[in-house]
Amino acid sequence: MRRLLRFLGRLLLFFVVLVVLAGGVGWLWLRGATLPQHSGRLALRGLMAPVEVLREPSGVVHLKAHSEEDLFFALGVVHAQDRLWQMEFQRRVGAGRLSEVVGPATVNQDKFLRTWGFYHAAEQAYDSLSPEGKAIVNAYVAGINAYLETDPPLPLEYRLLGFRPEPWKPADVLVWAKMMAYDLSANWEEELERYRLLARGIRPERLAQLLPAYPQNGVTILQAADLPPLPKPQPAPAPAPSPTPKPDAATRTQAEALLELARSIPRFMEASNNWVIAGSRTTTGKPLLADDPHLGLGVPSLWYLAHLEAPGYNAIGATLPGLPGVVIGHNDRIAWGVTNVGADVQDLYVLEDNASTGYRYKGRLEPYRIRNEVIKVKGEPDVALKVRESVYGPVISDVVSDVPGSKPLALRWTALDAQDRLLEAFAGINRARNWTEFTEALARYSTPSQNFVYADIDGNIGYIAPGKFPIRKAGHSGLTPVPGDGSFDWQGYVPFERWARVLNPKEGFIVTANNRVLPPGYPNQMSLEWAEPLRAERIRQLILSKEKLSPEDMQAMQQDQYSLLYRDFRPLLQALSALSERAKTWRARLLAWDGNMRPDSVEATVFQTWYTELTRLPAKEVGQEFWDEPRYLLQAMQSGDPNCDQKETEVVEGCLDFAALALDTALDRLGDNPPAWGSLHQAVFDHPILTNSPLKRFSDRKVPFGGDRYTVNVGPYNAKTFEQTHGPSYRHIVDLADLNNSRFIHPMGQSGNLLSAQFDDLLPMWQKGAYLPMRTEGYPVRERLSLEPGR
Repeated sequence: MRRLLRFLGRLLLFFVVLVVLAGGVGWLWLRGATLPQHSGRLALRGLMAPVEVLREPSGVVHLKAHSEEDLFFALGVVHAQDRLWQMEFQRRVGAGRLSEVVGPATVNQDKFLRTWGFYHAAEQAYDSLSPEGKAIVNAYVAGINAYLETDPPLPLEYRLLGFRPEPWKPADVLVWAKMMAYDLSANWEEELERYRLLARGIRPERLAQLLPAYPQNGVTILQAADLPPLPKPQPAPAPAPSPTPKPDAATRTQAEALLELARSIPRFMEASNNWVIAGSRTTTGKPLLADDPHLGLGVPSLWYLAHLEAPGYNAIGATLPGLPGVVIGHNDRIAWGVTNVGADVQDLYVLEDNASTGYRYKGRLEPYRIRNEVIKVKGEPDVALKVRESVYGPVISDVVSDVPGSKPLALRWTALDAQDRLLEAFAGINRARNWTEFTEALARYSTPSQNFVYADIDGNIGYIAPGKFPIRKAGHSGLTPVPGDGSFDWQGYVPFERWARVLNPKEGFIVTANNRVLPPGYPNQMSLEWAEPLRAERIRQLILSKEKLSPEDMQAMQQDQYSLLYRDFRPLLQALSALSERAKTWRARLLAWDGNMRPDSVEATVFQTWYTELTRLPAKEVGQEFWDEPRYLLQAMQSGDPNCDQKETEVVEGCLDFAALALDTALDRLGDNPPAWGSLHQAVFDHPILTNSPLKRFSDRKVPFGGDRYTVNVGPYNAKTFEQTHGPSYRHIVDLADLNNSRFIHPMGQSGNLLSAQFDDLLPMWQKGAYLPMRTEGYPVRERLSLEPGR
């Protein structure tokens, strides 16, 4: 029977591929068989009153309902219509159930995700919601299931993998919020990386050079002039606290295996920008607010553009398929944008194990709680998984437990707490009418902490960083694992009243780009690790370059590709000697260049390739091929570094010689005619399933792109291939003088169905920096669908 099913599955795949490749009538038939109903009438069981679904030519959806319950029901319907497979994939990732439909290739990923317990955390989160919060989730789930009951055409992915969707459950909704929290909380990996480096014999003092702390004069989000007088300055915790268990060879092997597994799982996090400018600095006389979260680029887009309207509710912006509500956007009175704070809300604890029956905690032997998981695998026997849980949380090192002599590592993380009302916080934001209601809504916020910028039609601007921020004991920096014996337990969370915030700052603007929130010396710093301040510095430069800024200026800022990385490394280029004639020619070109990482710039190609070669400097010491730490590299080139004296090469006698050789190596890598930056540096949009199928040519996209990791229009890349898999996943600019003059965009298209005309129609606009109108009235309508109560 199993062989027969496999044969039928292959036969179906062969048929589908033939139809797709054949085109013509077959293509039109396939489209008609798989595209959802976007016009006419659709009866749905559970709907209380009719809901109007209006789609613009761009695919932007407007929902008009008579109640919030029907509104979220309808959002579940339209999300399922256009993104059902994406939602399916997301819930299976969160639940660790991909192997059921994909096969053994994803078993290790499922083990990892089951060990963390994301789905169990989602179930607890639902239980902790208020009746109002549960009502929102229930309505959304009911909409998805009512749509499935109509026996709609299923996306192609279901046909290829040979299964049908199960009914949705509340935890299927909340688990994706947990996965987004995971994507935006990477401190556990940083702790593990430091632990690995210590196990390589790198001393804490050297570690502080290789991974420099945020510069004392680096741009901060909040300014001292807007904060209460500085209390007694708090000394920063030591880079590697003394109680960190001494790592050994087994630790190193364990850390390397765990990091390799974690990094094999796709992550969406990269960086983000947002800023808000008061009316005193704008041409409109009212605030302007911009946001562009930098997350994973893929097929389909992470976001779905929608306008949700019901009595007392009128919000438009970016929604996440699989979750109810507008995540980033505006209503008829306020606007908001989010970037990741990068708060340190995760800690690894090293347990003293006792023959796997328990661990030492507060002077006693504490037994593990055991959670038994069964992973079903397509075409293979089930895989049994025993998860050990401690007072801190799951023992995540058990997924690589075949490392002899290693000690268990347990994870403490705010997102695994039983109480989680994140969904209610966003519902409150969507309805908020002013700053007070906005911050009151965020009082329910948990994780992942975000930099929320705010503006309203009355002219106010503001900022707040909400979330659960652990209070640690003195000496516990959160940078490396600590003993799990009870001596370094968290001491609670920072209370709401002490969260970082400002309303109407003296400068008249607020900028966030994953940089440090508070100036040095202030308590509640939230983290000791921040993104490089270069993007934030550049945004501030652009704001201060004009007395008044227009919406068009905001748009130009979001497209800015001038690299402050080039500015910082330019003096190093000037100082190079012992260059070949070819390298001298290119150095002259680079010194005459303006530092703009445009896609058509050849100089950008040469500079980025040279910088990539520089990042190889500590490869032998750190055991990693590339080390993108610009402040370490600059310090090494300016003041010398042990890694510059590479005895095995007679050519390299110091850091400047290394940099000169790196330029020649870069030119060798590029050949006689280096291509334009966009020819190498392309934004890549891969489908998580079809990428490995014959349909890859139809599903995946690549487009030339500019920028680098440190430009405002961000363009991070793989150092080997120069391909970009993360970037501006969404952009919006909100004009508080005329909300209908706002604009937004995301890449690919509104539909996740590759047979739809709106599968990738927004990609050219996104690539060239164009936007769609962000309107709640006066918009064109191409398709009208009436959702009506059914039996």
